[in-house]
Amino acid sequence: MNRYFTLFLGVLSLLLFFSSGLMAQVRPIAGKVTLATDGSAVPGVTVVVKGSTAGTTTDANGNYTLNVPRGQQVIVYTFVGLEPQEITVGSGRSTVNVVMEESKTELSQVIVTGYSELQRRDVIGSIASVKNDRFKDLPITGFDQALQGQAAGVQVSQSSGTPGGGIAIRIRGNTSISASNRPLFIVDGTPVFDGSVTSRDFGGQNDNSLAVVNPNDIASIEVLKDASAKAIYGSRGANGVVIITTKRGRNNKTSVTADIQRGVVQLIGKPKLLNSTQLVELQRDAATAAGQNPDELGLIPGVTDLVNTDWVSEILRRGILQQYQLTASGGTEKTRFYFSGGVRDEEGVQLNNRFTRYTGALNLDHMVNHRLKFAANVNVSMTQNDRIKGDNFLDGVYSGAIKSLPYYSPYDEMGRLYVPNDPNYPDFPNFNPVGQALLPRFRTYGLKMIAGVSMDANLTKELVFRSKVSMDYNNGEEDQYEPSTTAIGGALPSAGGKGYGVYSTSTQYTLVNSNVFSYSKSIDDRHSLNALLGNEIIHTQARSSSVSGRMFPSNQFTYINSAGVVDQGGSFYAQSGLVSFFGEVKYDFKDKYLVGATLRTDGSSRFGQNRRFGYFPSVSAAWRLSEEAFLDKVKFLDDLKLRASYGFTGNERIGNFQYLGTWAAAVYNGNTGVGPNRLPNNNLQWERTNEINLGLDASMFENRLRLVAEVYRNLTDKLLYSEPIPLTTGYGSIQGNIGTVVNKGIEFSVSSDNLTGELKWSTDFNITRNLNNVKMLAKGDTLYRGYTASGVGATNAILAGQPLGTFWGLKFLGVDPATGNALYEDINGDGKISSEDGQVIGNAQPDFYGGLTNRISYKGFDLSILLHFMYGNKVLNLTKQSLLNAGEDIETNQEIAALRRWRKEGDVTDVPRYELGNTYNNYQSSRFVEDASFLRLKNVVVGYTLPARWVQRVWLQNARVFVTGTNLWTLKRYSGVDPEVSTLDGSTSAQGIDLYTLPQVKTIQGGITLSF
Repeated sequence: MNRYFTLFLGVLSLLLFFSSGLMAQVRPIAGKVTLATDGSAVPGVTVVVKGSTAGTTTDANGNYTLNVPRGQQVIVYTFVGLEPQEITVGSGRSTVNVVMEESKTELSQVIVTGYSELQRRDVIGSIASVKNDRFKDLPITGFDQALQGQAAGVQVSQSSGTPGGGIAIRIRGNTSISASNRPLFIVDGTPVFDGSVTSRDFGGQNDNSLAVVNPNDIASIEVLKDASAKAIYGSRGANGVVIITTKRGRNNKTSVTADIQRGVVQLIGKPKLLNSTQLVELQRDAATAAGQNPDELGLIPGVTDLVNTDWVSEILRRGILQQYQLTASGGTEKTRFYFSGGVRDEEGVQLNNRFTRYTGALNLDHMVNHRLKFAANVNVSMTQNDRIKGDNFLDGVYSGAIKSLPYYSPYDEMGRLYVPNDPNYPDFPNFNPVGQALLPRFRTYGLKMIAGVSMDANLTKELVFRSKVSMDYNNGEEDQYEPSTTAIGGALPSAGGKGYGVYSTSTQYTLVNSNVFSYSKSIDDRHSLNALLGNEIIHTQARSSSVSGRMFPSNQFTYINSAGVVDQGGSFYAQSGLVSFFGEVKYDFKDKYLVGATLRTDGSSRFGQNRRFGYFPSVSAAWRLSEEAFLDKVKFLDDLKLRASYGFTGNERIGNFQYLGTWAAAVYNGNTGVGPNRLPNNNLQWERTNEINLGLDASMFENRLRLVAEVYRNLTDKLLYSEPIPLTTGYGSIQGNIGTVVNKGIEFSVSSDNLTGELKWSTDFNITRNLNNVKMLAKGDTLYRGYTASGVGATNAILAGQPLGTFWGLKFLGVDPATGNALYEDINGDGKISSEDGQVIGNAQPDFYGGLTNRISYKGFDLSILLHFMYGNKVLNLTKQSLLNAGEDIETNQEIAALRRWRKEGDVTDVPRYELGNTYNNYQSSRFVEDASFLRLKNVVVGYTLPARWVQRVWLQNARVFVTGTNLWTLKRYSGVDPEVSTLDGSTSAQGIDLYTLPQVKTIQGGITLSF
């Protein structure tokens, strides 16, 4: 026994000897990892000794302890989205605190893709990312404007200069004729309503519901463009998906930031119109050419042109833009928060036009333990929009000012407004644009709330379950009154000349519940598997009502309860639902070969029982060539990846229950009843887009140069449209799936860090070429859309072999020098010009578009410049058709180009002769189709961050002052003011039309940002 005990002690002593020797060879290193931007702790950072397997990770407070071999060693710190660091540690150092900076290369950045997150370098699909620093200082109203010129394949156009007005976004072209072409917008996992909350479009211009989300609360925007990225959204993904992630708190002391901005807003330009003398001369020429005596018409020089009013200037002003925001963020290892409150107030450049927005946001994250955490987000916005009539409204303010005769004045000698039908001024025209701006009340109140709560449960180390419930709520109220001194309130027969009022409300909300299991597994550093499986239930409900009144006792009583007659009104109710199941699998072998597959099944209440469920699969693959041995010697190459994807997406946004046969109220022979209103179609289904994408990603010279090139082809069939049928059926159309549209194109993006020292200079450039083509329509019919056009029937046509946005009209061949009449191409050779001679005369699709951004910083100074360009697109200038109308209507002013009109035989010009009542010389033709290409200095930001030693004396963490400008300069060929506007905001079949559309505005403002 003693012998075994002695042996045991000997072995134990030997083990202690060796272990003490080993312990003598290592030493502990401790420290904390924090973030450079705000000093917050960074949990989960990988800390390893370079060249060994010794390693650990930081805890929830960013702390770590690591046993390091004695002697000089290199410790490596890495974390997704942060720049890796290598720190050399000598034998006498036991504490190493590390400050990590956010990654300056896209390869390490974390992006949101559908229902998951991953590093940029592991992306297989086509995804464009726009971070907050690209737009945080810009005076934009909504986050959709932040995308303009910033991402390849994303075409963003501002329809007009109206504050809070519509923005048209197209991702890789137009895919639909009648269904929505807008992408799906997701804010913090919640799909949000992007339509108009008002019932009146005010002359083609809608309000923009996305303008109610404060861009300053956004951390990043991801745009999903190909099937592998967006097929997980199935029947809603055909037009692309825009994912907005808002800011969240971090584990650090509370930080408070105040942001103050104030500036001026003015129109980028005004149309060039005739003065009184010039107009009177033109009107006399037109009357004489028609065989009439101009003196009998009251057109007497020296008398008629005694007054010379610039009507456009009369209805315009220099607006004031002001914006204030206060944010606070911080938290502990258990609970983090982000809070913000802001006010934006923008005076429109037109009198009485104003947009005011109040926003608040609160994001909370709470970790119960290492297995369970909760998150909540609330984003609330209230708006007040004082609108005025515009564009193609007959009594629009801007359109009326352009057309008004300069030899009239808006005010009499006493400074009182001239009003329609005023017995004291019987010679005054029936419309005063200044009065139309100042006298009516068109006020819209908006409320939008995006809220959600989620739970993440780590069931195992590899398996995570997330459940989320969210809501998008929208409410709009319209309060309108047009007094008896306006065109409608005073002249509308139903109003009896005693005022007209409307009050309407609308509510639309969406409830979403999603449940997702995510699985992640890595095996021996060679195999990596990620998968998710989930379901989603979406319920949408909409209600609206309206009432109108007339015969008000006076213009001091302006609400409906004062109306003498209240006999117009209505109400509306609709709901829809979507039940979905989806799954995704991604496999990575040796960080070299990546494959992925996605499948989503959607069941929609919007389609018939025969086509209720749809299936949307996608497959994708990538090959990282930079990991191959044959590229080892290419030292400048950091990452090179080829990728490809193929899949299907859909579009179900056409309205509710379009497949049903419906009945409607009817009146016959004085009796009320119901009658059939629409034919049923149980085979109606969503539009389906078949997408192919090939891409190449490259990073070179230590990630200082990054390239992305892509080619794609998207074919959309089963187009949703009301197919015309013979009227002998008792109906004019039936909702069906009638045609095919193809979009194919190429995208190229390059980002470079040109200088990286104390003087930093980076450049981002993107360019896109997209070819849109209507490949097939049912029965081969041509569908005419847009405005009714003199001589040809319509301004736009949808026909096979041509892109959407095609203009239709006569081909203008010039002006006959002998007669001064317009010459048109006689296609059918019948010797006369008629609608049978109509043909394609251009289209609104650009040949290419893109943007160029340069950012420069030196010490505390920073400069950012964005150039936005578009080339090859046309615009149908219907304003010009009205203001250069060859005498068809001389009761409107004309543009300065009328001075070069044909006057005598032998004159060579492009403007036909003026003759009162002449319509032939003003037929819809290529004379009014112009090149809308432009290069625009979209944004300029100049800032200065005060030195820390200055601001810390007044207990500040950071202070920055800056000046921004938008739309400062435009290079264009277009004879109008702004080539980018679109009268019919958001229209696909009639895009690219300028009919008295308010141009965009130029903004110059200063700001200061203070952090405490």
